[in-house]
Amino acid sequence: MILERYLIRRVALTFLMVSGVFLGMLLLLDMVEQMRRLAAQSPGLGAVLRLSLLNLPEGFYEIAPLVLMLSAMWVGLNWSRSSEFVVIRATGRSVPRLLVVPALVMLIAASGFVAVMNPVVAGASREYARVLGQLRGGSASVAAISDAGLWLRQADAAGQTVIHAQRAEETGTILHDVTFLVFHGADGVATRLTAARADLRPGLWALTEVKLWELSDLNPEHSARHHSVLALATDLTPEQIRDSFAQVRAIPLAQLPGFIATLERAGFSALEHRMRLNMELALPVLLTGMMLLALALSIHHMRAGGAGIRALITILAGFSLFFLRNFAQVLGETGQIPVVLGAWGLPVATVLLAIGIMLNLEEG
Repeated sequence: MILERYLIRRVALTFLMVSGVFLGMLLLLDMVEQMRRLAAQSPGLGAVLRLSLLNLPEGFYEIAPLVLMLSAMWVGLNWSRSSEFVVIRATGRSVPRLLVVPALVMLIAASGFVAVMNPVVAGASREYARVLGQLRGGSASVAAISDAGLWLRQADAAGQTVIHAQRAEETGTILHDVTFLVFHGADGVATRLTAARADLRPGLWALTEVKLWELSDLNPEHSARHHSVLALATDLTPEQIRDSFAQVRAIPLAQLPGFIATLERAGFSALEHRMRLNMELALPVLLTGMMLLALALSIHHMRAGGAGIRALITILAGFSLFFLRNFAQVLGETGQIPVVLGAWGLPVATVLLAIGIMLNLEEG
């Protein structure tokens, strides 16, 4: 176990060192981007730094597999340069067998990394969106999903309207069993409407089977009016409704299953959220596979030469896996491939590829 502990310590320390370098680079680059993006608002340095720090966890979380692969590559090249690989082989130790314990430790550590970082990223993303909206002077979200159904909010010159629907179509532009509560300034709720169906069209809601109450009347129920069809002005667009839902990255892993169930009960597609849930669960396997692959590609006899070529191959493999992971995510979110295949296929394939390369190295 001495060699295993030595390798685990080397990879962990190198990962911390490389992570510090990448965190500094990400922070500086994001500050420049925030200053460019908010040039019209002329924010102070403190506001820009705050935004960048809130955006930093998400940026690092996305590139963590690449950082780990670079760290493992660095350890493997140093191991080969110092001839430790030759000494280990001379003692009769098998490299694949030597990496079994570090792989299991990495799997456990990566699971802890996901369990800690996922809520941090979710909380930081929500706060980043809130602070950015305040700086830009934007309004609050116009849509929300709950167990009671879909809630929307729209505003006009006269006041605001709160909309509640029991269920909706996937696009959010067709609502069923809808209630409209129209607020007029300080007067409170002025009008209440119910409709069997509401279709969002450019500039208006097309309502069918409508019942309308004027709550300012002495007896609203007695004076209630029925309409087979009715048009209600609105400034909402399908894009506003879609973009107002909580971003999938802003939902902690523990809350994703419940949010998926709520979305589907409301009539919306939850493919993106299902894909995110499975990718988060598969991330420890991917991290373990990328560490093993980096070690397998970088460990070699120093006298054989080609250290630069091996480093280049490892880096290219890391970026290729990163691209394929994003590509599989897009295919899974659009329903082109099954969610389980899109999320778990690449991590499992990476582990198997690393094992194959190490066995070939051992035979050679």
